[in-house]
This record gives sequence, C-alpha cells and structure tokens, in this order.
Amino acid sequence: MARSAELRDDELLIDKMFDAPAALVFRLWSDPAHFVRWWGPKGFTCPSAKLDFRVGGHWEAAILSPDWPPDSMAGVYREIVPNERLVFTFKWAHEGAIETLVTVTWREEGGRTRQSFHQTPFTSVEERDSHVGGWTECLDKEKAYVEALAGTEAA
Repeated sequence: MARSAELRDDELLIDKMFDAPAALVFRLWSDPAHFVRWWGPKGFTCPSAKLDFRVGGHWEAAILSPDWPPDSMAGVYREIVPNERLVFTFKWAHEGAIETLVTVTWREEGGRTRQSFHQTPFTSVEERDSHVGGWTECLDKEKAYVEALAGTEAA
C-alpha cells in the first residue's frame, strides 16, 4: 500500500503501473463485459455486473468464491472524466456496511499508465487494513487482464 504524509488513517491508497494505455484501462471500469473479467479478489469470480455508466448512474456487482458466501456491492457514479478520473460510492450489501467513496485516476507515463485507487472513509485503521488484501488482489487481476488485452490489441 502506498502511503504519503497527507494520507489519513481512514484512507486507503493503492498505486499500480500498467503496460497499457489509459483509455484501455479506463474501459475495464466502464464496460461490464470487461469489468466481470477481473472484479473481485483472487479466487473470486464476478458473475454479474450492472453499470449505468453516467454521473448519477447506479452500479452493482456480485462476487463468488468456493470458500466464501456470495456477496454483492453497489454504488452511484459521482464523477466521470474519460481516461483520467472516476469517482463512485461503494457499499457492501450486507447489514452494517458503511458507504465509502472511491476515486480512481489514470495518468499515462512513457507509454504506461499509472492508476491510483483511493477509498475513504473507513471507521477505523483495522477496517481500512482489512480491505488492503482484497483490493490489492482485485487490482492485480485487473493488471493481468488489461496487459493481456493490450498485448492482443497491439498484435
């Protein structure tokens, strides 16, 4: 997890570098056909996702694993700047879950794309830290998928 002096205890920040253009990485978040291919931690699949990809639009997704009960999450898109920035709310469907705000940004650097994933607020450091592993695994799956896709599009 990348940390900076400005990061508060109720914030999560994960930076990843992709060997793919920003437009392609952005498409993974905006197109349900791509979204379901990588969403969820390692060992999970995403059997369904509905993305009303517009400011004010609702999104929802389900994840499955042989080792865990089915779970789902949903939210609303707050800001969309194609290939640069996406802001949306995130809330697990189970009782007691809090709503957080996720901001994903993309910046091309020398033919690669730096993605920053930021989520806040968490109710405690422990709650925040419990999300680090799942999000890291999810974003690792995103990286593998987009780089494979970039390789086939370049061919």
